[in-house]
Amino acid sequence: MNEQAKQPEQQGERLQKVLAQVGLGSRRTMEEWISAGRITVNGEVATLGMRVTEDDVVRADKRIVHIKTSNNNLPRVLLYHKQEGEIVSRDDPEKRASVFDKLPKLRGMKWIAIGRLDFNTSGLLIFTTSGDLANRLMHPRFEVEREYAVRVQGSMTDEQMEQMVKEGITLEDGPVKFERLTDEGGEGYNHWYRLMLKEGRNRIVRRTFEALGLPISRLIRVRFGIVNLPPHLKRGTLAELGTGEVSQILDWVGMESKPVTEKVAEWTGSKAGKFDNGMMNAGHKNKKIGTNMSASPHRKTDARRSTTPFKNKVRP
Repeated sequence: MNEQAKQPEQQGERLQKVLAQVGLGSRRTMEEWISAGRITVNGEVATLGMRVTEDDVVRADKRIVHIKTSNNNLPRVLLYHKQEGEIVSRDDPEKRASVFDKLPKLRGMKWIAIGRLDFNTSGLLIFTTSGDLANRLMHPRFEVEREYAVRVQGSMTDEQMEQMVKEGITLEDGPVKFERLTDEGGEGYNHWYRLMLKEGRNRIVRRTFEALGLPISRLIRVRFGIVNLPPHLKRGTLAELGTGEVSQILDWVGMESKPVTEKVAEWTGSKAGKFDNGMMNAGHKNKKIGTNMSASPHRKTDARRSTTPFKNKVRP
């Protein structure tokens, strides 16, 4: 008879994972914090690979972090329709209106903005409590698509449009090229375009059109990855994704998610594991992040609007 003793099951989850789950940063960033001695567990300096449970007292830079290690807890994800005249920052010397002032309060966690928009840009902002999810969507190596509606003073020539989708142009911080660019028409001096690119450098769209001699008079982000700006989400308002929708996004970026059940579907108002409200981009929902993602078929609609209905509310 084999008397080999079974290895005891390890309790808890890895420290860097739970720190990322509460929104302090990506796992890599948390590993750097642990190595730098910024994290303590039960009064002792933490080490890489350490496992923690909800009974442990975890501090980051001497501030208590309220951790949850249950696999049943998915990150929260909010959609916000940013208005012009708001900043995407918690600290502003000029005391301007901040998008963070609109978000529900959290205990032991923080909201992370996925992709910033500048002061004069409006449109889709995504917030999450997961540092890992934010990293998967924002890191340049994943090449997540961003789609914008742009109104410029003047209009592009056929040569400029062809250049921007083929070789692109070079700015002071490197080359830029649009993956797709369509003419949406306009009246008078103003002209609308819709474009898609796979990077998020600071003011990249504005700087590109300025280099072409076409100042932007209005800029709206209408899609980020597989998430569209819902057409019924009014400016300055929030919507929270349901459990099924969050699970689908986690699956798309290659992160673990709890299987969607019929009970979950009842909360989201859709079939288990499916999006009936159309918030997901049809050209993306079956493709993983980092693959050669195709864009959804373009329709001749208002360049400023997504064709997506959305009804979810934000819980406190």
